[in-house]
Amino acid sequence: MSESLPEKIDSETPLKRQLRTIIFGTDTPAGRYFDIALMICIALSVGLVFLDTVETVHRDYGDLILLLEWGFTIIFTIEYGLRLYCATHPVLYARSFYGLVDLLSILPTYLSLFIPGANLTLVIRVLRLFRIFRVLKLLRYLSEGNVLLRAMIQSSRKVFLFFFSVSLIIMVLGAVMYVVEGPENGFSSIPKSVYWTIVTLTTVGYGDITPKTGLGQAIAAFTMLLGYSIIAIPTGILTAEISQEVGRHRDLRSCNQCHKSGHDLDAMYCSRCGCELDLLDSSTAKNAT
Repeated sequence: MSESLPEKIDSETPLKRQLRTIIFGTDTPAGRYFDIALMICIALSVGLVFLDTVETVHRDYGDLILLLEWGFTIIFTIEYGLRLYCATHPVLYARSFYGLVDLLSILPTYLSLFIPGANLTLVIRVLRLFRIFRVLKLLRYLSEGNVLLRAMIQSSRKVFLFFFSVSLIIMVLGAVMYVVEGPENGFSSIPKSVYWTIVTLTTVGYGDITPKTGLGQAIAAFTMLLGYSIIAIPTGILTAEISQEVGRHRDLRSCNQCHKSGHDLDAMYCSRCGCELDLLDSSTAKNAT
């Protein structure tokens, strides 16, 4: 019979537990320092990828950039190895979104050693593209971004219905403009008229197609005003859902040491002093949600 999760955690070494506390998203002071250091490394490494695409920079500082790139790759490799070592379920972590992002962030540099003809432009561009995946590593440090993502998922049905309604309006206005203006004024087909409607409704206004008749210009003015009002609707839907999501995930526990409250529901340690929080029982979780 396999070990239960509490028994498995109790049998772990203190070093492994301490590393997990620092690495896996806890709000302890040591964890915050680790996150900040890692975010700086991610930002610098992505900046190197951008600079390396500038021909003069690559020509003058290519060797230095390559050396720094290997340095960051080694750092991220150690981080990936530590996450696998500390994870309660290493296989699940490796298959998770962040696990795959961590792997993609280090793989291109190692692959460059095994690809013959490293001067191939296409190969170099592909490897640079995959190195940009490192910027996705920053997502795990944006807890507010998770609230926004959950709010977007919760409001997806309302937003879908809204955009479906907008699509119907766009098709109708496009067909009307095709009839009103006609091919002689640049509205040569309904798809092209729909393109004009989208550009006008979003208030972009490229100017490649413009209505010439008075009625067409009146419809254009109405479409532009409609575009401003349409922007407010999904904003209101998402704002209301974010407000509900924040209240839904408010933790009622307070730290026994410094009495700080308002932690995340899945928090195990106090974000102010780092002391361990009491376990969140089912009744408390129900009240919080």
